[in-house]
Amino acid sequence: MNKIIFFILLILTVPGCIQFKKNEKRIPVAKVSDVILYYDQIPDLVRQGALESDSISVIQNYINKWAKKELVYQRAKDNLSADLKTSIERQLDETRANLVIYQYQRQMMLEKMDTVIAEEEIESYYNANSNSFILSSNIVKALFIKIPVEAPNIYRIKLLTRSNHQTNLQELESYCFQFAEKFDDFGENWITMDRLSVELQDEIENQESFLKRNTYFETTDSNSVYLLSIRDYRLRSSIAPYEYVKEDIKRIILNNRRFDFIQALENGIYNEALKENSFKIF
Repeated sequence: MNKIIFFILLILTVPGCIQFKKNEKRIPVAKVSDVILYYDQIPDLVRQGALESDSISVIQNYINKWAKKELVYQRAKDNLSADLKTSIERQLDETRANLVIYQYQRQMMLEKMDTVIAEEEIESYYNANSNSFILSSNIVKALFIKIPVEAPNIYRIKLLTRSNHQTNLQELESYCFQFAEKFDDFGENWITMDRLSVELQDEIENQESFLKRNTYFETTDSNSVYLLSIRDYRLRSSIAPYEYVKEDIKRIILNNRRFDFIQALENGIYNEALKENSFKIF
């Protein structure tokens, strides 16, 4: 065994010196009863691990694991009842059929299914099903800033943070690029209040009350000043805004298309078989 493994390592450490062709004899490295493990069946990662560690133990361990598995498998085959063997064969046949069908369906969808979803279709679905999109969390559109307590003109920055004027926001952005530890409008997207709360020094115990009472919030610790401007919010148990669920709707529409496509594919094959008399019920 060690001689075989040494020969394998020699092959690994001298790339290109031996090239295996399909018509050349495969190199056996281990055997359990009539089942042989060949060199080319050892995964590339195992071979690479042996090369990197400069040790036969990597391949030796793989061979030992293979042998144990094969020995247990053969013992199990010899000792299972006929009923269990029949049941396993049925399960294997079903699994094989399901895998082949899945790959065929996937291939047909990639080739023939329309995956382009127009904005109008998304909006139409939202308008027709808006009551299905109920928020489970409070969400906000917000601007968050964290700046060091020693940063200059903090009072001016507090004023700018409260403003929605474009010129003020540009001034604020320029300042934050120079001095802020963090400056984030979250891409102007809706985010959960739970996510935003992580950024703040103080824990917000009653989010609903906080959102109803505040459009601006600030707090300070020994190192930093935290500024929060809330531009918009929606409370949990209310209908989610369109922008917040848009990507979810796209996935729903696409999944519906997949389902309809597969149903049409199956029905088409079935009806074709009936016409060609390749399917009969006795």
